[in-house]
Amino acid sequence: MNDSSFNQREFIRKIRLRKRTVLFFQCAILVLFFALWQFCADMGIIDSFIFSSPKEILFCAYSMIFTNSLIFHTFVTSAETVAGFLISTLLGTGIAVILWQSSFLNEIFQPYLVVLNSVPKTALAPIIIVWVGNNINSIIVVALLTSVVVSILNILSAFNETDKNMIKLIYTLGGNKKDVLFKVVLPANIPAVMNTLKVNTGLSFIGTIIGEMLVAKYGLGYLIIYGSQIFRLDMVMMSVIILAILSTVLYKGIVILENKIVSKVM
Repeated sequence: MNDSSFNQREFIRKIRLRKRTVLFFQCAILVLFFALWQFCADMGIIDSFIFSSPKEILFCAYSMIFTNSLIFHTFVTSAETVAGFLISTLLGTGIAVILWQSSFLNEIFQPYLVVLNSVPKTALAPIIIVWVGNNINSIIVVALLTSVVVSILNILSAFNETDKNMIKLIYTLGGNKKDVLFKVVLPANIPAVMNTLKVNTGLSFIGTIIGEMLVAKYGLGYLIIYGSQIFRLDMVMMSVIILAILSTVLYKGIVILENKIVSKVM
């Protein structure tokens, strides 16, 4: 075995060891957090009625899973979030492409996008419910509005910062704006688009929960509101933990997609 091969294997081994170490400490911190939470509840350091406890959350989840209601509420929230996420991603990317292609339209709509991005979406939610109706469509629209403007601004900013020399090279070789878009701009900004998708995962869940809190009769947002009204803090905390798990799963799915796309492009 030559030195270069040995060094390469040693480098790979160190990377794998680091990943395992990081994963170990991540899991250890999570376990320690829940163990400390349960210990404080058992010892009376915190009031389990107000702060709940991991044990009560598990009992609540078990009782709701037994009646299939928790699975249904989780499915509803997941479906609404994924719908809002996909629509906002496609719509945001499409609008960003249009604004990138037309500097005239970009200058016109830029201030409006900034204003829309700064407006609290919770203020728009009641209006949307009146316009769209007291149904699942209004929840999806709220989730869409929460993330679509961010998508447009982030992707458009990345497009505008693409290497100018590469764009000039395409034009020099006889290409047009379509060639620039598909051969330079989009491939060069895959990381920026993927980072925008990662941000949209959290924003889409926020929009969905806001909508469910206002109008829904099903979903995790409904469980949070219902649980707080009847002082079932275990139900509230259980819903929050499930939301964290769902957002993590969606985030990891985007990371896997990003790795596959980058490996094909590279």
